[in-house]
Parts: sequence; C-alpha cells; structure tokens
Amino acid sequence: MQKHTVSVVHVTIKAGIGPATADLLRGAIKQAESGSDMVLVTLDTPGGLVSSMREMVQDILNADVPVGVWVGPSGAHAASAGVFIVAASSISGMAPQTTMGAAIPVTPDGADTKGDMATKVKNDLSSLVSGLAERRNRNVDWYVSAVREGKSLPASQAIMNNVVEFMATTPEDFLVQAGSRGVPAGMGTLRFTADDIRIIPYEPGLRYRFLGWLLDPQVAYLLLLAGVALLFVEFTHAGAILPGVLGALSLLLGLYAMTILPTAAAGLLLILLGLVLFLLEIKVVSFGLLSLAGVAALFIGSLILFPESEGLRLPMMTIGPTVLGISAFMGGLVWLAVKAQRSKSAMASDQLAGQQAMVMRWQGRKGTVKLHGTLWNAVTREEQPIAKGETVTVTGAKGLTLHVSTHPAPEDAVQE
Repeated sequence: MQKHTVSVVHVTIKAGIGPATADLLRGAIKQAESGSDMVLVTLDTPGGLVSSMREMVQDILNADVPVGVWVGPSGAHAASAGVFIVAASSISGMAPQTTMGAAIPVTPDGADTKGDMATKVKNDLSSLVSGLAERRNRNVDWYVSAVREGKSLPASQAIMNNVVEFMATTPEDFLVQAGSRGVPAGMGTLRFTADDIRIIPYEPGLRYRFLGWLLDPQVAYLLLLAGVALLFVEFTHAGAILPGVLGALSLLLGLYAMTILPTAAAGLLLILLGLVLFLLEIKVVSFGLLSLAGVAALFIGSLILFPESEGLRLPMMTIGPTVLGISAFMGGLVWLAVKAQRSKSAMASDQLAGQQAMVMRWQGRKGTVKLHGTLWNAVTREEQPIAKGETVTVTGAKGLTLHVSTHPAPEDAVQE
C-alpha cells in the first residue's frame, strides 16, 4: 500500500509583525490550501502591530489546513505579537535557547502605554490570548501573565509549563515530532512519519520585500515629510520639475503606507497644514509667526500620527531631528523666496519697459515668463495666443506682475 505524502508549505517570518508579514502568512496559507496538507511557520519576531497580529491570528484560525509554528532557530524569540501567533497555532514548538513572552503592549520606543487606554488594551489582548490558549489546550494562566505582567520564559520551561508542545532543533525535527504526536486538522488528526514529509519553501517575492520596507512606520513617516519638503521646493521654485516629481512620488508612497497602517487622520492633516503655513509665510507678512505655527503643526502631527492604542508611536529620536531638519530646510526656502520677491519688486520699480522675456507657460491673457533668470507672473492686453518659448517685450510692471506684448506700442506701457 502506497504511503500518502504530506506536503508542508514552509514560510519564515523573521521581522516585526506588520501588514507585510500578515500578507506573507496569508499567501503561504492560500498556497497550502491549493493542494498541500499543512503550513509550517518558522518564527523569530520582536513583536509589532496589534492590527496585523489580529489579521494573522484570524488567518490561522480560519485556515483549511493546520498551521504549525516553530520558534527558531536557536537564539530566536517570539515576543509581544509573536506570543499570540504561537497561541493561535495548531501545534507549536521551540528550538533550544529560544525565548517567548513579554507581550505587554508598548510603543516602538519601548515605552509602556499608560492610563485608561493601557487598561483597555491589556484587557482586550488578555481576553484574546486566553481564548486562543484555551482553544489549543495550552497554559491559559501563563499566556495571560505574558500580556498583563510581561512574563517570558525559555524553551525548556515552555515545554514543562504546557506553553508549547515540544522542543525541536530544526524545522524537519519539528515536523517529525508533530507527525508522531498528531496535528489537529479539521475534525480529525493528521499523522505522518519522516518519510512522508515533503517540504515546499514559500518564496515571498519582491512585493513582500518592498512592502516590508515601505510599511515600516518610520519609513512611511520619513517618505511623507520628504514629499512635503520636496513639493515645497517645487511650489517656491516653479519649473524646477525634479523636486516636484520626487516629492509627488514620496508623498504618494507615504500616503499609501498611511492608508494601510493604522493612522490618525488628525496627525496627517496637521502635517499637511504645516506645509500650507510655510507657503503662506511667503505671501503674508507675519514676521515669522506662520513659520512657527508650521513647525508646531509638523511636530504635533508627528506625535499623534500613529495611535498609541495600536502599540505605535514614533520615537522622539526620529521626530525631533526630522521636524527640525525639515523646518530649517523650508524656513531657508521661505527666506530665499521672500528675498527674491523683494529683489523682483526692486527690479519692477526700475525701468523694465523694453526688455525681452521668454514665455514659460501661457493661457489666455496671463502666464509665466522668465526675465534675468527669474520667473515672473505676466499679463497682456492682446487677444492672440502666445506660445511657450516665444519672446515677448515688457511694456511695464504693476507690483510683481509684468505687462508684456508681442507687438509693443508706446501706449501699452504701464508704470505703477
């Protein structure tokens, strides 16, 4: 009688828990459901996002195939969100010299959540891990203490305390022991021997690596502010093109990450308000008050961008230097723009009539021209269209707006 080959899709998660790792596990489960018998997760994680952890737990619980989790290799750990993934697994094991625990919800810079929010989060997560451990007949008290008290323990004690099922030195050793013990699978139990196992490595591909980078909260934050700063360059130096293109790309990538990561809309709007306030500083005489308000908007928006209830908060070591650097950069551009405006105003007060300017953009009776290496707003009284690149003659100036003509006449001149 021919033996049944047990196909196992093997996926390695060696990173913080986030949207990318949730997508990685979901892909491995879907591949296994298409013809394999089981999923094996090799886990080494410091923890991560609560929302992504919940997605992974749901995928494990609702999978059509059993999902085993092995914390390894030696030296690895399953901390914070990793505890919940182990608790949800159909069968679990740990390599020697590995640890698990410390599941108290914290922020990325290691600070504890505080106040009523901390109590709510702990109660919610304690209830979740308690239900998972009870469903898999594991030590409920220890799993709850890992969330409430931050307890952790090594592999040897995890076996003795019924936190995981067994110790295994390699993924193959894990599968052999799992097959001998029996893996809960639907309404039955999946049993197999070493000769029955066929391991299929799951290849995440470029998409996972890109999302893993992009969906890091600090990367998404830096992309967002870089986009704001580069677009500010384009707004203050129209026609530069490259800063505008790079800024739009950075901003869109940052906003895309924000739509996937748990993000506070108020924080995002405050950061964008900071950009608007710096732009207004160029147009409105506020003696620097608008710039100071822009710095405050950037700083406060950065502080509240990610909700603490999700275990997220940007470290001050990231926020402080970034906000100061971006603010100094945009403040310098404001100073240059104001200086250029004053220079243009001084030039406009002189005799500009008769000088030649090149049309950069034009629509109807107004557009932008380049004169002496500087961009000016311009208008004309003529009805015929003016093409980009055409040379026009300055007939006068009103404030910072030039009056131009393709066929100037003395009566066209306007000096105000």
